[in-house]
Amino acid sequence: MTFAMPARFASPEMRTALFYFSMFMTPATATLLLPIWLDSRGISEAEIGVINAAPIFLMIVLNLVVGRIADKANDWRSVIIVLSVAAAVVPFGLFFVTDFWGSLIVWTLCMVPFLSLEPVIDAAATRMTRRRGSDFARVRIWGSIGFIALTAIAGFVYGWLGIVVFVPLVVIVSLLRGVVSLQLPFFRAPAGEEATVAQTVNTDAAATMRQVLKPWFMLTMIGTAILQASHFVLMAFGALMWVRIGVPEASIGVIWAIGPACELLTMFFFARIARRFSARHLLLIACLAGVVRWTGVAFATEAWQIAILQTLHMVTFAVSYLGIVNFIANWTREEIAAQAQSFYVVLRQAANVVALVSFGPLVAAFGLRAFLAAAAAAALGAVLVGISLVIKETKR
Repeated sequence: MTFAMPARFASPEMRTALFYFSMFMTPATATLLLPIWLDSRGISEAEIGVINAAPIFLMIVLNLVVGRIADKANDWRSVIIVLSVAAAVVPFGLFFVTDFWGSLIVWTLCMVPFLSLEPVIDAAATRMTRRRGSDFARVRIWGSIGFIALTAIAGFVYGWLGIVVFVPLVVIVSLLRGVVSLQLPFFRAPAGEEATVAQTVNTDAAATMRQVLKPWFMLTMIGTAILQASHFVLMAFGALMWVRIGVPEASIGVIWAIGPACELLTMFFFARIARRFSARHLLLIACLAGVVRWTGVAFATEAWQIAILQTLHMVTFAVSYLGIVNFIANWTREEIAAQAQSFYVVLRQAANVVALVSFGPLVAAFGLRAFLAAAAAAALGAVLVGISLVIKETKR
């Protein structure tokens, strides 16, 4: 006996949305609990920064290779499934590590497959939704919903049982993502199939990776990468810093959930926003909002203050994420879709490594005031995107 899936759940968009929902459960758990779990094992702030940076540093080398393989494959789907299944197996090793080196090696192996598949699924989903005339943001929104759900669950269970819950949660959500990846649709158009909605063709779009290296293009990607790297230091140290200033442990999950909850608003309305502003103007706004957010975080000492600042996540992260995905899709052709997205992720990961390695000592020396460095990084991002707009002004 077979069971037919309802049409709305069988659509390529919904199957991709379900994968996004499961995909971000692992980083939700890690963002909230990894620094606390590492601290409970006597690992220092500087070492926590290294553990967070190591998989990102490795992906600087691997991402372009993965993107090229994905673009050469018959469909991006096969690469996403292989990486998801690999990411489901490795986390079992966390049950057996107790020191810095063991944690460094196993966590790096846990994160490399996840970090590899992220730009590939973004490129694949963006092209699929444009071909079918649907809205990428309405698909990607389910990733934020999954992040919120697991952040709330992880915070509640942590407040109830303590940090012992971290490893079992990572294992469970990683297995779930591997299983869900098996139902992903094929993303490329079948031979002879035409797009359901005509798309405006950008005749200036890059057809080779060499064309991506134009100064105005690179400045936009570098500026956005720097802004997004500033978020990574919050992910690596935020929960630990908030616990240390007296925020109740049971409230940490709720505070974390505010950021991705606000993402939902941006993603729900992004199509309307994008019709009014070019992708780069949105990225400039996101960088300026980052200056405000991180300056506030540096001086916030109460849970309610942190909660208010978390609402800016809808601009600093959601707008910058959707803005750069759309910018790259607007200015590159499908032949290099995954490679171009992976190249941006390489830039972002390089910025993440610099931020994490340098931020650990800053946190140890200055505590919350270290987030002033993140504010300075967001300001630099705004300058670079602004210069790009001066060099080449467009409506895209």
